[in-house]
Amino acid sequence: MKITDTHTHLYMKEFDEDIHSVIQNAFHKGINRFLLPSINSSTIPNILKLEKKYPNICFPMIGLHPNKVDPSNLEEELQNIKTWLYKHSFISIGEIGMDLHSEKKFIPEQEYAFQIQIQWAKRNNLPIVIHCRKAFNQVFHILSKEKNSSLKGVFHCFSGTLEQAKKIINFGIKLGIGGMITFKNNHISQFLHKICLNHIVLETDAPYLSPHPLRGIRNEPKNLRIILKKLSQIYSISEEKISDIIHLNVEELFF
Repeated sequence: MKITDTHTHLYMKEFDEDIHSVIQNAFHKGINRFLLPSINSSTIPNILKLEKKYPNICFPMIGLHPNKVDPSNLEEELQNIKTWLYKHSFISIGEIGMDLHSEKKFIPEQEYAFQIQIQWAKRNNLPIVIHCRKAFNQVFHILSKEKNSSLKGVFHCFSGTLEQAKKIINFGIKLGIGGMITFKNNHISQFLHKICLNHIVLETDAPYLSPHPLRGIRNEPKNLRIILKKLSQIYSISEEKISDIIHLNVEELFF
């Protein structure tokens, strides 16, 4: 199997003590590539260190996470990210988007940062990786304004409805499926079989969102095999066949 974790934060402090073991354990499970989304410009150096240490294994993204949007330094932060974008090679722009989960904060600034980063992605022919919490309407509105033939990417940690999934696919965006489909009483696994596997990629969001029965424990890329097993049950297709399809999805989108 060739499996890519399309969204994992291996550069965070939670992995400082055992990053090599984490990567080796993932390799033993068939997970051999890791795509690393940035949060803001301060996270980029650590991401690039991992890329240098594990070439062709760890791949850097670049972007400003909506939870890090702050009007007091927004233009400076976007300029920092833009400078990095044009002096290094990144596999994607992400994670970017909108987050209204805890409070409806800095909505115009989040929209502005999201839209301008989409424009950078299209200009550089890069996919985007979208973070969206309690902000489907706002995200769909901006995607509608920016939709064209070069718009592509992943809707990270998809948690919406079947109708919302179809809208996302219509934008040319794939669904990032992770540990949530293993949670008890999750609604996604009830309709996911209606979505063609060509529109899906796998992710962990490690160290967050550990799949059942590991909730409460640090998540790792090796746990993609738990998610893959659940997908096999949902689609009634072998893990090997699903892995092959999703590998092609990842190749088409990122490589």
